[in-house]
Amino acid sequence: MSQHQLLDSLNHRDLRVRTDSATELGDAVMACLLMPVEFRQAQAHFPILFRRDQASGAFSAVALFGFDNGENLFLEDGHWDAGYKPLAQAVQPFLIGRSADGQAGGQVHVDMASPRILRGGEDGEALFDAAGKPSPYLDLIAQRLGDLDAAYRASADFFAALARHDLLEPFTIDVPLIDGSNNSLVGFHIVNEDRLQALDGDALADLHGAGHLMPLFMAVASVAQFSELVARKNRRIAHG
Repeated sequence: MSQHQLLDSLNHRDLRVRTDSATELGDAVMACLLMPVEFRQAQAHFPILFRRDQASGAFSAVALFGFDNGENLFLEDGHWDAGYKPLAQAVQPFLIGRSADGQAGGQVHVDMASPRILRGGEDGEALFDAAGKPSPYLDLIAQRLGDLDAAYRASADFFAALARHDLLEPFTIDVPLIDGSNNSLVGFHIVNEDRLQALDGDALADLHGAGHLMPLFMAVASVAQFSELVARKNRRIAHG
């Protein structure tokens, strides 16, 4: 169970954080949240898919890491085997909190129940120096949290544009593997390329002017990463 606390140098002076990647650290996830501003970096490594919240009907984007729940094919012997790690994954175990009085600006919170948390010792990254000042690592985390928060707020317009132009369609894929089994991926959406290509000049100008056209093209391009993801899965099977 999560245990979120507002980070401060008084209560968390000796806190250190493991930054390696491993199943026991919570990295065994088949997908994670992805912001449209990240699509350019992510498309070179992961398929970018969309999923709809059943309660609200709102869409979000994810980077796909595997085909089964709890499967992350980018975990390799304690390291992240890709040239990019999505912000939502990179900031763990930290998150943005808001003050109780509703003042503007985010706060850095930490999940004290995370297996990444260490108390004292020399392992992991320190959050504060001996004087209680934020470490370079904590400064980096604060920057990433700010970037993630800003990207999340900006993403609403992107998903509204996708809905306005009806650019998403349900996506299902069956993946035959070298051991004779099949992985079926259901419940996701992708960009409908035919509808995207059929948009008229006004629609394209609208998307381009709002900065939405490039992320759309990046999402389309990312579908090519399915072949590499299948290859990673087959290598895992072959190596037992």
